[in-house]
Amino acid sequence: MPTTDADTNGSAAAAAAPHPPKPDADPRSDVQTVTHHAETSPAAGVHGYAQQKDAHIKRLRRIEGQIRGLQRMLEEDVYCIDILTQVSASTKGLQSFGLQLLEEHLRHCVADAAVKGPEAIDAKVQEATKAIERMLRT
Repeated sequence: MPTTDADTNGSAAAAAAPHPPKPDADPRSDVQTVTHHAETSPAAGVHGYAQQKDAHIKRLRRIEGQIRGLQRMLEEDVYCIDILTQVSASTKGLQSFGLQLLEEHLRHCVADAAVKGPEAIDAKVQEATKAIERMLRT
């Protein structure tokens, strides 16, 4: 796997590869991935993370730099405990990012469903619960 240079903070270079298409379903479950809310939201295409998008991208690039650092550590035969420490830091970074995204989902999508009534609330709470279950399994 090719690597890119990282700056002194471990962040990956600013140029990012194009994103692969989003899957229609989570491969680990039968839950469908929701990619838009055109039929349920007046603000179609606006997600809970929209206001923090630039900060999230910056954060993910920092995590990407940590992962690339792990690759370099292996290539340079770094002591295994030092690599495991970096694995832990990278994992915590992703978990923290996931929790922030979940909070934004709850504030935006679940709050939006609350306006629409009990059935919409139940559907969004169930969706969020399944997302939390997936996060806890990792």
